[in-house]
Amino acid sequence: MEEDNHIVVTKMSGEKVSFSSMKLRYSLEKSGAGAKDVEDILTTIKAMLYEGISTKEIYAKAFSLLRKKSRANAARYKLKRALLELGPTGYPFEQYVGELLKYQGYDVIVGTIVQGHCIPHEVDVIAKKNNTQLMVECKFHTKQTRHSDVKIPLYIQSRFKDIEKVWAKLPGHEDTFHQGWIVTNTRFTTVALEYGLCAGLQLVGWDYPKHGSLKDRIDIAGLHPITCLTSITNKEKSTLLKRKKVLCKDLCANPQLLFEIGAKESRHAKILAEAEAVCKTNGD
Repeated sequence: MEEDNHIVVTKMSGEKVSFSSMKLRYSLEKSGAGAKDVEDILTTIKAMLYEGISTKEIYAKAFSLLRKKSRANAARYKLKRALLELGPTGYPFEQYVGELLKYQGYDVIVGTIVQGHCIPHEVDVIAKKNNTQLMVECKFHTKQTRHSDVKIPLYIQSRFKDIEKVWAKLPGHEDTFHQGWIVTNTRFTTVALEYGLCAGLQLVGWDYPKHGSLKDRIDIAGLHPITCLTSITNKEKSTLLKRKKVLCKDLCANPQLLFEIGAKESRHAKILAEAEAVCKTNGD
């Protein structure tokens, strides 16, 4: 086990915690970084620590060091922040969640109006597989410190129940399992999680549940958002999102997109090389 020097660091929320080199090592290894690169970065980070240093500063330095060694690994390392960039409207996040569910074998409809028993509802994602049909609401935040509180599952549960009354009467749905889901790119409050569990809602956050979190689903699917790429500009990312291109694999499948968004041809090979490397899972 690695020994840390008990330096206290400050999280984005303001919470004070002890620095963990094991957590940093794990995140670097998950990015695909090799053993030597991981050790080099850890050594540099440990040397710069001081009491009260922010996790934001630690992340920025680690990302910068990793990017110099491998843009693809740096792109995977910034996954959490890349999800925050799927905005500002939140619609790209809905599309992204839809892609993750498609990977799991669901037939998916993104952004549709569903008639409930009392009123029509605008639903982010409808997903169906075999005898399961899901109403999925996506709660997108642009800041890590924004958590979804209990008002959200309370509201979504009432909408789901109104829709479920209609779904239950549809032909062929006699044996279909209907469930409401809420997916967020950050976290839920403790009370929100308690209510979701009690009400039968499936809540999916960045690191919740322990097995099947948003991060787990992304790692398994290998579907990284286009916003994780380090070799394209923010303007180019925004243009791709407006064209409903939310995955790195969209760029790999259609390199012509780089011409369409106005990226200089001299940069195309570099951008595509990074996208293709990011799309490979660590096991490939």
